[in-house]
Amino acid sequence: MQTLNYQGIKILPKTQLVTEDALVIEAPLQININNIPYTVVMRTPDNDLELVRGLLFAEDIYKQNAGFHFEVVAQKNSGETIVNISIAKEALGKGYLNKRTLLSVSSCGICGKQEMKDLAVSGDAMHIKNAMTASNIQKMFGQMKAHQKTFKKSGGSHAAALFNANNALLCIQEDIGRHNAVDKVVGELLVKKQLKEATFLLVSGRVSYEIVSKAFIAKIPIIVAVSACSSLAVDFSKEFGICLIGFTRDEKMTIYANPNYLK
Repeated sequence: MQTLNYQGIKILPKTQLVTEDALVIEAPLQININNIPYTVVMRTPDNDLELVRGLLFAEDIYKQNAGFHFEVVAQKNSGETIVNISIAKEALGKGYLNKRTLLSVSSCGICGKQEMKDLAVSGDAMHIKNAMTASNIQKMFGQMKAHQKTFKKSGGSHAAALFNANNALLCIQEDIGRHNAVDKVVGELLVKKQLKEATFLLVSGRVSYEIVSKAFIAKIPIIVAVSACSSLAVDFSKEFGICLIGFTRDEKMTIYANPNYLK
């Protein structure tokens, strides 16, 4: 369940009335690693396994396929959940040392980072051979929109979707947090062992540097957003070889980085 119904008073020009709206759920997920609290993420319940897999992958804490045990320790009807991840100490990545000491809210992707150097992402720039067309991008957005069930109910959730090089939908996830939705789709393909097939990352909101860094770590070369892109997102995309597209709506789009990917 990703929405709950709440009553409110709707004010209209000449009247007011009691209304009942579906609101997207925001609830804390406490992530323990080897029974030691690591961080608290504000997210929309469901797909917590995928969220955790994607988050630990992006944070360079765990990138392997074996030796990962996920356990729900406690759960309330309100959505508050505690999970424990068992990982062999020798399998923990360097990111584990950058332990998040602050609450990570649904709109914050860098909360708890201890030093500026913790924001750095390294690796070789990406290159792709298969070009894309503007019409195919619009069709992919149509597919993503058709699957946004929580947004249709509440109007308050973000979505992220991954497509392969042939524009086929691989997975879609919704969450109150933009970066949570991205972690969920990456985590889902990690679980399915299909992450190498991902070519397009579509997001329903704006793109900040962190979404670009998550795409780069997952080796996803094309990001397409409904809304704006930040300056740092564009700078990162140019450096990392990512084609970054924003304001994709009403048959329009703006390419901010690596336009050579477009036919």
